[in-house]
Amino acid sequence: MMMTAWLVLVFIGAGADGAQAPARAITLEEAIASGLANSHRLAELQARKEAADAAEAGRAAASLPVVALLGGYARTNHVQEFGIVSPGQPIRLLYPDLPDNYHARIDLNWPVYSGGRNDALERAAAAEGQAAGEDLEAARADLRLEITRAFWAIVTARETEHVLAQSIDSVDAHVRDLRTRLQQGLIPPNEVLTAEAQQARQRVAAIEAHNTRAIAEADLKRLMGSDDPEPLEPAAAFDLIPAAPAAAAELEAQARARRPERRALVERAAASRAREDAVHAGARPQVGIAAGFDYANPNPHIFPRRGIWQDSWDVSANVSWLLWDGGRRRADEAEAAASSRAIDARLGEIDRQITFEVRQRWLEVDSNRAAIDAAAAGVQSATEARRVVGERYRAGVATSTDVLDAELDVLQAELDLARAHANTQLALARLDRAAGK
Repeated sequence: MMMTAWLVLVFIGAGADGAQAPARAITLEEAIASGLANSHRLAELQARKEAADAAEAGRAAASLPVVALLGGYARTNHVQEFGIVSPGQPIRLLYPDLPDNYHARIDLNWPVYSGGRNDALERAAAAEGQAAGEDLEAARADLRLEITRAFWAIVTARETEHVLAQSIDSVDAHVRDLRTRLQQGLIPPNEVLTAEAQQARQRVAAIEAHNTRAIAEADLKRLMGSDDPEPLEPAAAFDLIPAAPAAAAELEAQARARRPERRALVERAAASRAREDAVHAGARPQVGIAAGFDYANPNPHIFPRRGIWQDSWDVSANVSWLLWDGGRRRADEAEAAASSRAIDARLGEIDRQITFEVRQRWLEVDSNRAAIDAAAAGVQSATEARRVVGERYRAGVATSTDVLDAELDVLQAELDLARAHANTQLALARLDRAAGK
């Protein structure tokens, strides 16, 4: 009896704590929107996507001219001046002593032809950027599924609390009736004790259901990125059986086209093949153009040297062709080809996994939808059985144990119905994720 009283106080205290703060109603769509907006994981992947886009822009700029402004000052040692002496003319210095050297230059370099290497690297960077975007979409889909799971976990816990509250009210009324009958000498004490034990077990179950809901609520707030202390009240109910999904074969075809994980692998396979092309391009000649405009004091391009500011310019075309590198390019080609084969193998594996996952999720939805019908029929049967047992008990032909058993059957049937509805909603969300929706 002391344990029963303690459990009652704990349950009442938990209920009082929950009643102090009004609950905030929230729909599944609102929870998902909040989670997508506040997720640190998505923020990280978004930053990685931006980095990949920046790398693509850098690869695209590699084929454009580069213009640089250079300047400098150099102090050299004194040298013996050199000049020419003509009869009747002052000495003409050809190489004067000019220890102070100033230099300014506008320099241009333009890789005109790289054998396709720059184009291949640009394609690889673009494919990696697309893959990073698909990784972001996959993370968003995973987050939506996690929020959906936590949301329906709260709804299930709420329904469990509701069912247990009704059961406790019924058992309390039954215990009061038994105590009255005991005082009247109509039943033995063991029937009251059995009912009180059942009453205590249901109160413990109610406390556990309350804690389960609190844990699910904390999980949902974590996924939503919410620090709000007020409790959440999911705006959802188990009313109708969800519509049947499309055929499994149709969903499998959709999944292979829509799943972001698969699209990311396709893009990475394209990037790997582009890197193969870039390695192959290393065997071709490289052509570049260089040009510059110098303004220097003295200008080393002008003879004789003079200690004044003078300008000059130059234009050159350069060709380089790597004839032998000791096998480095061949090793790079083998590495790039092996990476492409590895990604192709992963792509084949994920196709098999997608086919299995879609089929598995489709069967889960089908079985859970059928379970709703079975659980609803079970609730009707258990409710009718409880009514019959109640009448028999009032007529004196059934025991209090029979009444408690009937109450337990109704409780279990209603919990089974709530779980069937929640499992169906979660199975539909998992099917949508597997199909890439």
